[in-house]
Amino acid sequence: MRSVILALTLCGLLACNNKPADTTQNQAKAETKPLVSGIDVENLSSTIRPQDDFFRYVNGTWLDQTEIPADKTSYGSFVMLLDRSREQLKSIVDELSVNTYAKGTNEQKISDFYKTFLNEDAIQAAGITPLKPEIDRIDAIANQNQLAEYFARTLAIPGNAPFACFVSPDQKDSNRYTVYVSQSGLGLPDRDYYFNEGERFDVIRKEYLNYLAQLLTFAGRDKAEARAKAIYELEKKLAEKQWSRVENRDRDKTYNPMALDAIKQNNPDFAWEAYFTALNADLPAELVVRQPNYLPAMSEIVRKTDISVWRDYLLVGLMDGFAPFLNAEIELANFNFRSKVLSGAEAQQPRWERAIDFMNGSLGQALGQLYVARFFKPEAKQRMEHLVDNLKVAFKERIDQLDWMTPETKAKAQEKLAKFGTKIGYPDKWRDYSNLEIVGDSLVQNIFNVSKYNYEYQKARLGKPVDKSEWFMSPQIVNAYYSPNFNEIVFPAAILQPPFFNMEADDAVNYGGIGGVIGHEISHGFDDQGRKSDGDGNLVDWWQEADATEFKTRAGSLSAQYSGYEPIAGLKVNGDLTLGENIGDLGGLTVALTAYHKSLSGQPAPVMDGFTGDQRVFLGWAQVWRIKYREDALRQRIMTDPHSPGEFRVLGVMPNIDGFYSAFDVKEGDKMYIAPEKRVRIW
Repeated sequence: MRSVILALTLCGLLACNNKPADTTQNQAKAETKPLVSGIDVENLSSTIRPQDDFFRYVNGTWLDQTEIPADKTSYGSFVMLLDRSREQLKSIVDELSVNTYAKGTNEQKISDFYKTFLNEDAIQAAGITPLKPEIDRIDAIANQNQLAEYFARTLAIPGNAPFACFVSPDQKDSNRYTVYVSQSGLGLPDRDYYFNEGERFDVIRKEYLNYLAQLLTFAGRDKAEARAKAIYELEKKLAEKQWSRVENRDRDKTYNPMALDAIKQNNPDFAWEAYFTALNADLPAELVVRQPNYLPAMSEIVRKTDISVWRDYLLVGLMDGFAPFLNAEIELANFNFRSKVLSGAEAQQPRWERAIDFMNGSLGQALGQLYVARFFKPEAKQRMEHLVDNLKVAFKERIDQLDWMTPETKAKAQEKLAKFGTKIGYPDKWRDYSNLEIVGDSLVQNIFNVSKYNYEYQKARLGKPVDKSEWFMSPQIVNAYYSPNFNEIVFPAAILQPPFFNMEADDAVNYGGIGGVIGHEISHGFDDQGRKSDGDGNLVDWWQEADATEFKTRAGSLSAQYSGYEPIAGLKVNGDLTLGENIGDLGGLTVALTAYHKSLSGQPAPVMDGFTGDQRVFLGWAQVWRIKYREDALRQRIMTDPHSPGEFRVLGVMPNIDGFYSAFDVKEGDKMYIAPEKRVRIW
């Protein structure tokens, strides 16, 4: 789960369906129904000891018996729930698709978009003809001003440019929006793909050159191989100047306000005046430049690279962006590189799944509104609210008990925690899609319209106060997040299902599952980057110097621990890249165990399926991270994702929690054992 950088109200309807008399009756029924443990005991290994490999002990049988489906690059708890969400959404969309709706309604937009996505005959017949006006626009670029203008245009269409702008709350003034300028423009997943040595990277680079040549050929260009090579060399020059993902995590280093005139003067090789004019936006007096030394290097590359190469670069960016929505030959080329070569997929997802996935990103809350009405139980929200309250109380107590933090910093930490906001299930205010036009006869036109709508939606924020009611995930998304700008934790409806959250289960497994997730998101407010902002979401240093130093020492030990894990021979987990998520996991499960103990109110926990309450908390956490990867997908995750692979979200956390040792009788000599003085304790 991640920390965010970048709502017809159902409450009344649900309240009407939840009359007091019915609620009492339901509660009475629930009290007489025996609770289950919530542990998938059939997945436990009979040969692996929990003291030696807790991940495989909990998930061993499942790992041995499960094959990753051909159309997937990984498979586990998250993906299973995502599949379930897709099926539920399909049932909704299939019903909508057999009816006709008034133009402009959400139902019309969902139905028509879905139909155009599934109309393969029309897509095949159209070929790249719908892109012809945009290709002509690229071909007409003749000078630096026109090039800069088109870079600005890529913000409103699926395309590519060596940098991008986006609108987000100002990190030092969370009540106002500002514009951020950030590096961009690579066709491979990360800068290191251009430079890393090894046979697999050689293959990927070769296949990428072939893919670029294919896109140029589809667009009718001759000498495709030579042109592809020039594009690749251009991207490699950009990659060489770009910041690493670890550097880009640093919220202090990436916050560099700069006046518009200063940007122009410091980077004279680029036509900034033309670019800013083309944005057609009411820009603030200052923009935040995330990588200040990249801009002059990028500007020089722009000036020194022939316009013809830039035209080809923009052309393949356009073709790549639209490839999943074009005819079968282009779509297959995109799949073969993007999914097969880079991630190891063996087959394409069914077309309806791809349609649902795209609509989740483009019409997410329109779909989410219907999803919540049909599939979300209001009692799940009520129980989650209770769990969140318990986790916050437990976190508060843990802050008070820290032996490494001074009272001054503890008071500031408590102040921040007290201001934490919580959103559960679905927005109180749904997103307005009235400015998004969806037509019934052209998928490509709908993709253009969605991109333009998203750009205008961002642009419209400028000059307005920050909308603190906004959600950055739709309810049907299986995930959760912490927003440092809003200082809030958010749990969409779709994650509130087993194995994360089981309404039929005893509390222990829920504290280990969704409780650990809640604690994880709370801990993000106090991880190596989240700790840098205060309770109002502003980037400000509220730490005593000695406390900050001690925090960095402890975080450094955790980073070193994870950097020792080697999921693929020769490729280790990047402990610095994953540090925030690892702190979230460690803090999350630690505080979840504390909250579980408090929930017992001094009473003994029941033994269920042969496991004590504490054991079921740890088991609940480990089954949440059940997952298998294809090697290429795992490689890409290690290099680009701030989350550690699922296995290490278990193996990296458990040995640092004292309660794990007593729960499973872990002793010196066991593989999961870490000496007490070497265990990392932060929150």
